[in-house]
Amino acid sequence: MQSNGVRMYKYCKGADVTRKSAFAYGAVIEVFLHVPRTLGESGVVLRGNRDGCGDYDVPMTVYTQNETDTVYSVELDTKALCCPEQLSGLFYYEFLFLKGFDTMFTESINNVDFYLSRSSGARFRLLIFENTYHTPSWFGKGVMYHIFVDRFCRGQGPVGTRDDAEIDPDWENGVPQYAPYPGAPVSNNVFFGGNLWGVAEKLDYLESLGVKVIYLSPIFKAYSNHKYDTGDYEHVDPMFGGDDAFKHLLAQARKKGMRVVLDGVFNHTGDDSRYFNRYGKYKELGAYQSPTSPYADWYSFRSYPDEYDSWWGIPILPRLNHTTESCRKYFTGEQGIARKYVKMGIGGWRLDVADELSNEFLDEFRAAVKDESDGECVVIGEVWENAADKIAYSKRRRYLSGKQLDSVMNYPVRNGILDFIRYRDAEGLYHVLTELYSSYPEEVCHALMNLVGTHDTERIITMLGSSEEDLDKSNDSLAAYRLSAEKRAEAMNLVKIAAALQYTVFGIPSLYYGDELGLEGARDPFCRMPMPWHDVDDPVRAELLAYYQKLGELRTTHPALDGGSFEFLYHDESSIAFARRAGGREIVVVASRHEQTVTLPIKGEFEDLLCGTRGSGALRIEPDSVLILERIGGQSI
Repeated sequence: MQSNGVRMYKYCKGADVTRKSAFAYGAVIEVFLHVPRTLGESGVVLRGNRDGCGDYDVPMTVYTQNETDTVYSVELDTKALCCPEQLSGLFYYEFLFLKGFDTMFTESINNVDFYLSRSSGARFRLLIFENTYHTPSWFGKGVMYHIFVDRFCRGQGPVGTRDDAEIDPDWENGVPQYAPYPGAPVSNNVFFGGNLWGVAEKLDYLESLGVKVIYLSPIFKAYSNHKYDTGDYEHVDPMFGGDDAFKHLLAQARKKGMRVVLDGVFNHTGDDSRYFNRYGKYKELGAYQSPTSPYADWYSFRSYPDEYDSWWGIPILPRLNHTTESCRKYFTGEQGIARKYVKMGIGGWRLDVADELSNEFLDEFRAAVKDESDGECVVIGEVWENAADKIAYSKRRRYLSGKQLDSVMNYPVRNGILDFIRYRDAEGLYHVLTELYSSYPEEVCHALMNLVGTHDTERIITMLGSSEEDLDKSNDSLAAYRLSAEKRAEAMNLVKIAAALQYTVFGIPSLYYGDELGLEGARDPFCRMPMPWHDVDDPVRAELLAYYQKLGELRTTHPALDGGSFEFLYHDESSIAFARRAGGREIVVVASRHEQTVTLPIKGEFEDLLCGTRGSGALRIEPDSVLILERIGGQSI
């Protein structure tokens, strides 16, 4: 927050908002710069611009002055910044310290901290969102659990069969079907038999992990085992138990106080679908079969019928054309898919490849979901970067301005945590968390889907127990790749550090099925191995499971982790400490990747919530360890 002795502070309604840069429309922000007299400036100017528009300059006024500092101020009225007909906007700004021909500029590092430069560089970001924008209050509590349905549990209940599908009977040792090399075609028609009956059977297990939200991989009827090639949005796949199994799961989850979030793949369908029907398996006339099909203009053909737009050029995934109103309204209309499953009782949607969905689609989709649920359902986007000012396909997105998404998958924090663990880079994690917390609306911060692994990434224990060379091998090699006992033990300790951070930073932890049991796997599809139910009592797995259960207990019981404030207390090159506060309670999380024991400048009498030990005085932390502390007596650390 300071450079060359310059310090910046921001206030809104008397509250210190220095580390925030996302505000509701109507807010008035007072900005103060404390500038040392030794800098020798003749004045200070705020230079800003609305995204895509030209610059404007606002001279700052001298607020007060003393022997050491001059304090400059400027007021940012968000109503005045936005046009009268627009209730949101994205802005950028910097400060110029006028010194004749030697003018200096602020250079933003992470949207909070800065240094002074001789030339204009990275500006601060200011997001103004609609003042009616709210995320569901329930989302963010407890733990989210991500299930890849075919690999989770074979439950007892009626399921369908298909002549063109193969069941691998070896749940305990089977390897997912894979291509000869990454990107090569693979049919994905080999199943292990997991179904929604099985998910319902394991709700007690999920409850022991503190799970409040179940996020399912796609469940709609489709050819593949992963179901990202939807065949029919109107029905749950019979091999997963069909509509009856899904209704049963919803009812049982509701009894447990759990909500179910569905994976909405609305950018594309499968070519083997009722809409495209390339192989003639459906009764309806598909777009591929005839230009007179009711679905013909749902797709974009370059040369009919074999050349058409598809996701990433993959022909089995023809892309939907949402500029066609009938196509868009099939998902967002009064009788659309969005509302259909909300009426059934889901907790919300995760939108696959949100970057490829148009603004019009996202606006209509969220409006439909919110209207049907009285605002209670959540809409999460798959966005891999900072969503506050994401540019996708050369267009600036407005995901968090108030009409599109409640939350996003927090891949930036995954990258920050992994870099901290793998490369001992605490500075990088500090910058990631600082930028995200400043960039997003407060409610979005507490609804971020914090992950360290998904169906698209290597398993967390495999990542932390392997070198880059280990993972840069052929698919044949990776199919059999497993960590040695020594590497696995080392990786398990690192997984615990990563999990503690994932569970305690702002947002909701999204636990990918099996990570709590140390399930291994390299890149897709090896990160989609069957859940090792047969091996849950193995001492090594049981130890890690107990650790995740303890973290889940903290997530569901400690008020500081339920929307509590977030503040950094300390960081150096290899260690980090931050506080969460709410309800008169405070926890401090300290993580170290130092190779030696270090003493951190955090003093007091405290209890480690992970193991129950107590201590006082300056905090000593062992190499490669993490502590979750609470001040004894509830006082601030």
